[in-house]
Order: sequence, then C-alpha cells, then structure tokens
Amino acid sequence: MDKDSREALQVAKELTAKFIETRTVSPGNFAEIFPAVYGVVARAIAESAHPGAGVEAGDDRKAPRKDAPRASGDRE
Repeated sequence: MDKDSREALQVAKELTAKFIETRTVSPGNFAEIFPAVYGVVARAIAESAHPGAGVEAGDDRKAPRKDAPRASGDRE
C-alpha cells in the first residue's frame, strides 16, 4: 500500500469515526459509509497531487484555486 493510500485510509477512518461520534451516521451503516468517505478522500489526495486531474471539460466540479486558503495541518 503506497503512502497516499495509507493516508487516505487513515483520514477516512478518522472522519467516519467522527461521523459516528456526532451521530451523523450510525455504526450499523459503517460498511456503506466508509467506502464512500474513502473514495472522496482518495480522490481529493490524488487531485491535490496532480492539480486538474479528474476535472474534464464539462465537469461541474471545480479544481481548488491555487490561492485558496489551506487548512492548518495540510501538507505541501
């Protein structure tokens, strides 16, 4: 497992645990929620490593701006 996959797995695990703690999701639907959270996190990591990746012509999603504020703890 490469570094990005491990990082995505860890972040997805922490987010899912936080969703359960805040009762946003129930532990009973963990198997449904976790893969979706992991997918979003993995795509975000991949897109940050390769700006513009996944954003094709006609895609309604926008790539993050270069001058957008970064969250504390984000890595370059």
